[in-house]
Amino acid sequence: MSETLVRLEGVSKRFGSAPLAVAEVTTTIVGGGITALAGPDGAGKTTLLRLMLGLLKSDAGKLTVCDLDPISHAHRLREVVAYMPQRFGLYEDLTVFENLRLYADLRGVAEQQRAETFERLLTLTGLAAFQSRLAGALSGGMKQKLGLACALVRAPRLLLLDEPSVGVDPISRRDLWRLIRVLAGEGIGIVWSTAYLDEAERCERVLLMNDGKLMYEGVPSELTKRMAGRTFHVRNAGEQRRAVLAVAAKRTGVIDAVIQGSNVRIVMAEGAATPSPEEFSKDSGVDIVAVSPRFEDAFINLLGSKSPAVSRLARASDNFRTTEPVIVAKDLTRRYGSFTAADRISFSIGKGEIFGLLGPNGAGKSTTFKMLCGLLRPTSGEARVAGLDVVAQTSAARNRLGYMAQKFSLYGDLSARQNLDFFAGVYGLTGAQRHDAVKRVTEAFGLGRYLDTNAGTIPAGYKQRLALACAIMHEPPVLFLDEPTSGVDPLTRREFWAHINALVAGGVTVMVTTHFLDEAEYCDRIALVYRGRVIATGSPDDLKSSVRTQALPDPTLEDAFIALVEADDRTVAA
Repeated sequence: MSETLVRLEGVSKRFGSAPLAVAEVTTTIVGGGITALAGPDGAGKTTLLRLMLGLLKSDAGKLTVCDLDPISHAHRLREVVAYMPQRFGLYEDLTVFENLRLYADLRGVAEQQRAETFERLLTLTGLAAFQSRLAGALSGGMKQKLGLACALVRAPRLLLLDEPSVGVDPISRRDLWRLIRVLAGEGIGIVWSTAYLDEAERCERVLLMNDGKLMYEGVPSELTKRMAGRTFHVRNAGEQRRAVLAVAAKRTGVIDAVIQGSNVRIVMAEGAATPSPEEFSKDSGVDIVAVSPRFEDAFINLLGSKSPAVSRLARASDNFRTTEPVIVAKDLTRRYGSFTAADRISFSIGKGEIFGLLGPNGAGKSTTFKMLCGLLRPTSGEARVAGLDVVAQTSAARNRLGYMAQKFSLYGDLSARQNLDFFAGVYGLTGAQRHDAVKRVTEAFGLGRYLDTNAGTIPAGYKQRLALACAIMHEPPVLFLDEPTSGVDPLTRREFWAHINALVAGGVTVMVTTHFLDEAEYCDRIALVYRGRVIATGSPDDLKSSVRTQALPDPTLEDAFIALVEADDRTVAA
């Protein structure tokens, strides 16, 4: 029987006058497996991890970790518990090996043990060939592996991981899971904090939190079973899928609706009547098919969602489709000395289209993205946005697009209102025009309560809203989104994409990068970039179909991503 590593009895934590961050949590965590600590932003996940580490002191209740009190036995606790923080916490100007050596010093690892420990960790993480590389020069996935290696320089009984896969591509995420499985097999107890519910579903046990409270604890499949008979696909929706999604959002009894390729996935409330195709589309080819529930469906239901998100930006769509492309990349190339980051990238994007740019960390997609935004000058090739040459007409082109950066890039020391005013000025809005633009996006994104709050301190979901509001307040015809929902929980992600779909319905063209492949299903087309080249282009369904085999009859987009990258590796090797 697995040993109990963590015991919580009525543990609570409050910061100032705010609601409880952790509210009377009672549970246990055992060794020899992976426990998911799941929930939306602000649920209390990170606070709970910090309580276990002794970095915070609880206000009430009793907490023991490995039979130790985290506060009074902090030094002894460090010897048996390892922690990998959410943000990359290593030293970027040190090499991989130097970071390992530093953490060995900090953790008191004996000199005679180091050679064997370092060799094992470098082999386990696949970093042996990169030990002389600066940590700052590693890809996102390699940084996470190094962070894990440094956390393990002293073998722990308990390993705490705070959202380790945020910003990591599917291949690196798969490799990270393999590493964690090996460690769990060695008897280490692992707590994996995540907002990605497909990750929670892979764990032996899940602790599901919301608003500081423990909503569910147990086997993920047991919660998923509660949704049997309530999940459906509206199939063959094709180009009408966003219209079908809009109808579903207003249909009584629908508690969730998302696009999946050419289909729309809907989740019905308990006791609601089975839906019919006619309720969503007049197209005779559209059909309703029952599908297996997912853990994410159960999560949405557990939080009491009444209906899918509807954007206040929604307006009646018009016949805006044109044959003239709005975004054009033609033989775009960017070299850094002898290294080619982007190699003759070519594609075009039409008006009112959502185009996804996918690829592993370091594949060249961010380079391509920045060249099209006018943030990086290409070595050769052509980039056009809204009919303007991005290189020759940089200033005019930037005024025709909205840009939302991967990391929160607004001014944290300015209030939300001041950020909105500043960006309105950047885009040339003055007087009544500026006032009306700020008022419009404030109402559309529900920012009123945080207008006078510093942007750096508002909740993560509202930071996303504010960043998008700043990007679209000048009503650009083109929108660039660089991993806009990285690390964001499913509810916030749905709300964000409700706004995007509303903008697209009005004719806005969107280009997006993402590592979250369920999100990539929302795109009309996708370009998969690898080794600086586009190796595949098509709709999400096209990419999935291209890797379908007898052994893999119903591939996911993640299956397609990995299969296409590995096929390209084999071609290059040959």
